[in-house]
Amino acid sequence: MKRRDFLQTTSTGIAATIGYGMLKPAANALAQSTAAPPMRLGIIGPGSRGQELIRQFMRVPGVDVTAACDIYEPRFAQTEKLLGHTLAHHHDYRELLDRKDLDAIVIATPPRFHGQYVSAALRSGRPVYGEKVMGFTVQDSRDIVAAARESKQHYQVGHEYRYAPWFIEAIRRVHAGEIGHVTHVYGYWHRNNNWRRPVPDPKDERLINWRLYKESSMGLLAELGSHMVDTANWVFSSMPESVLASGSIVEYHDGRETDDNVQAIYNYSEGRRFIFSALANNAILGNQLWIYGDKGSVQLTIEDATFFYEKKAFAALAPTNPVVEKGMTTGASYSTKGEMPYRGEGSKVKIDNYEDATLTACRSFITSVRENKRPFADEIVGYGSAVAITLGYQAKEEERLIRFGDNAKV
Repeated sequence: MKRRDFLQTTSTGIAATIGYGMLKPAANALAQSTAAPPMRLGIIGPGSRGQELIRQFMRVPGVDVTAACDIYEPRFAQTEKLLGHTLAHHHDYRELLDRKDLDAIVIATPPRFHGQYVSAALRSGRPVYGEKVMGFTVQDSRDIVAAARESKQHYQVGHEYRYAPWFIEAIRRVHAGEIGHVTHVYGYWHRNNNWRRPVPDPKDERLINWRLYKESSMGLLAELGSHMVDTANWVFSSMPESVLASGSIVEYHDGRETDDNVQAIYNYSEGRRFIFSALANNAILGNQLWIYGDKGSVQLTIEDATFFYEKKAFAALAPTNPVVEKGMTTGASYSTKGEMPYRGEGSKVKIDNYEDATLTACRSFITSVRENKRPFADEIVGYGSAVAITLGYQAKEEERLIRFGDNAKV
């Protein structure tokens, strides 16, 4: 999909990626006064991620969580302990959506339910903060886009790094040409743990460890890679055109179905690439993303951003000029000088006020609702990353190249 076509389909959503006009308030996490109007939230899926969202939303003045829906009973007591007060309990999402005392809905269920729950929540007449990935299938994602458009309600996907000020500033500078012609993005999310959660009762294994089973999860590619493919879309201002992917279970032979390592190559227009790697048995690289241009590189992490610049090109030595290295005389082309990895300090992006990206994203959602402003990470942003993940997962499962075709159009 061409940059021009992508920007046209995204309207004000992705257009802000280039203009950045609406990003400053999000990046600075506009402080709300203590007199901010109350905002009553209902949450569907107050599990581990849902509870983290609650922690951050509760830091925004005027916000409270008054109702929750889950099929795992212990979640209610955990949520009430977190909040410090009781809340309404629901076991059917439709009951929660039928309530008339909720101003917005937060959805943090396993992805297989996102299409159904998010679409219904939007059509109930409330704005929605929905965790990534936006949809479990391409059709799920299309349904959510349609529901947002038809209901005229705001939707924000849980790509919190869209709101991290160091990401925003770094990508602004990349788009301004600071590292030249950008051709590649590499993303690494390497951990050394088995990704399992403790299960008090074996009958709840698939309920608690849903990330390990294909019926409810697309595994590492979705849970970790979705953030990074979204950043690649942001950098390239487009969706991919095709994808190859692979994975396997190499370390944890414990009954899981999703892979414990995944690699994917996303092909963008003009030969550009995003390459993603996730490991679950080695953490030396941690979580980092690199943007490569012909004049420099940018390293993005969950805490900071750093620019590095290419050395000036030098004229090749004439063949008559020998190079003596380690007692051996060779031609200049065999010298190791200039080929070693750079180990010096780069130039860090300076940020005045650092705060957790999830808090900034939650604060921005509340501001969007209160001021009736379109979220930066809207349904179009969510569609771009979700479809990339869905088709990447299909490519991995079917062991073939998948072309995006019309799926790159909203």
